[in-house]
Amino acid sequence: MLGALGVVYGDIGTSPLYAFKEAVRAATAGGAPVPMAATGAVSLILWALILIVSLKYAVLILRADNRGEGGIVAMLALLGARHAEARTRQALLLTVGLVGAALLYGDGAITPAISVLSAIEGLKVEAPGLSRFVVPITLAILVGVFAVQRKGVAVIGQVFGPVMLVWFVVLALMGVGGIVHAPQILSAANPLKAVEFVTHAGWYVSFAMMGAAFLAVTGGEAMYADLGHFGASAIRKAWFCLVLPALVIHYFGQGALLIVEPDAIESPFYRLAPAWAHYPLIGLATLAAVIASQAVISGVFSLTQQAIQLGFMPPMRVVHTASEERGQIYVPAVNWLLALATIAAVLIFGSSDALAGAYGIAVSALMAITTLLAALVALKWGYNPIAVFALNGAFLVIDLVFLSANSVKLFEGGWFPLVLAFTVAFLMLTWMTGNRLLEQKRKTLRQPEEAFLAALKANPPITLPGTSAFLSAGIHGIPLPMVRLVERSHALHQRVLIVTVLYEEDPVIATKDRAEVTRITDDIIRVTLRYGFMQSASIPEGLRCAVASGLFPGAFLEDMTYFVGHEVVIPSADHPGMSVWREGLFAFLKRNAERSGAHFCIPARQVVEVGTEIEI
Repeated sequence: MLGALGVVYGDIGTSPLYAFKEAVRAATAGGAPVPMAATGAVSLILWALILIVSLKYAVLILRADNRGEGGIVAMLALLGARHAEARTRQALLLTVGLVGAALLYGDGAITPAISVLSAIEGLKVEAPGLSRFVVPITLAILVGVFAVQRKGVAVIGQVFGPVMLVWFVVLALMGVGGIVHAPQILSAANPLKAVEFVTHAGWYVSFAMMGAAFLAVTGGEAMYADLGHFGASAIRKAWFCLVLPALVIHYFGQGALLIVEPDAIESPFYRLAPAWAHYPLIGLATLAAVIASQAVISGVFSLTQQAIQLGFMPPMRVVHTASEERGQIYVPAVNWLLALATIAAVLIFGSSDALAGAYGIAVSALMAITTLLAALVALKWGYNPIAVFALNGAFLVIDLVFLSANSVKLFEGGWFPLVLAFTVAFLMLTWMTGNRLLEQKRKTLRQPEEAFLAALKANPPITLPGTSAFLSAGIHGIPLPMVRLVERSHALHQRVLIVTVLYEEDPVIATKDRAEVTRITDDIIRVTLRYGFMQSASIPEGLRCAVASGLFPGAFLEDMTYFVGHEVVIPSADHPGMSVWREGLFAFLKRNAERSGAHFCIPARQVVEVGTEIEI
């Protein structure tokens, strides 16, 4: 529970810095009195937390786990969508799912920016003259957050939970202080207060208010994304026992403050605290915002690793920052691209008020996609279709209402995370389609096993000492590097392994199920290594597992040379597939992807690359 506080609830826990303020501002823009708008906003936020986070995520979505793992990529794996044929219903499902996964990158760029900005803007309350330093201080903190990622979060992670525990206790205490001065705010617990305000405010004001109120539930999707790290039980207990009560009490406190002091609308969060506590609160809020940022960044790293394993993204360098923790990883390329996007968001928008317009639309779209995929999972698992359509349909309607409300902010900044998300989704689809075309071409170039063995018998090659391992993307036929080596050098090692690595739809594959062996001849063996999408594949480790299981003698691993194909992709208009410019983009991604030897943890001194040009 303590760990979940620091990782799962960092984002939603910092929403009080800006969510309530933006909701009331949206309501008062239509002419509503501040006290009335405050009551309506509190009621709307309360029931959004209950319906979306408590019922949908905590009760419903957490059930859709893939052997204990959560997240939209895990859900796609559960549905088996990654092998979908083009122009089929499964292909459409895959596209929708990849857009949902890509939306997390848009969220990952906005969350650190708005959280840290909102915290630092507390300086304006005590010292308005420091306003011009808010953006530079924010940028300095964000650069520091991204720079420290390469060192890992093991040490920082130890203080995440306790700090967020203090944060939620402080939120609750602040809220109690506000409620005492205006207990009439408790009437906002009646959902009719929200309905009454929304129906009488006019559609534009209502949509703007609902879009702003939705900021209070952003971060709820982390409950599902981090399911594998903490388990459903700890996540639910932390939410219902501490996080939800603290947030509700605090939002009621901010509402009560505006009933008594309507002019506090400029910064209700900091105005709710006594004057002596402002500077300590700014420090605590900044620390909480950094923790929220760290949690989102770590989530993006985890998502990237899963996407690479399932073939949605090119192989990238993934650094494990803690030997004892599987989930603590660092992806340098993603880290700095995300840093650039976050810094750009701060420079483009300049304040949390402006960033609020960019926030929400990506998360609301992701929540709608998650609800849709969860319904498909429930149907696949054999749940009653009528119950599934009724329950998930109701939640989908709520999601679409909030998505529509956030869509009015499209030109106010909502375009920013959408541009990021659709760019990532387009790159994912280009990579997957290009790989499919490449594998189709490889199949035509691979030599059948019977023909290769016949050629060896007719013209025996020179036998070299030791073992050669040829990496192959397919489980049939002789890989191109092996054919080329025999053709050009007329030599072959005395023992040969043809190794294929497959990532399964399950999060983790047990060591005992790692290897599968097929004997082509006594000295030529095909080895298939299987890994889960949450695991990092290591061919040397997989081969040792095969020896330990008695699948082939340990002598095969002595004096090993790995032959890896180095493919140069040539875009061509003569072959059916993607447009030439997209094939060129795929060739660029392929050229800059991590080398196969490094990706599969093969020592560099044992790798020999065999080049091949392939037109697609």
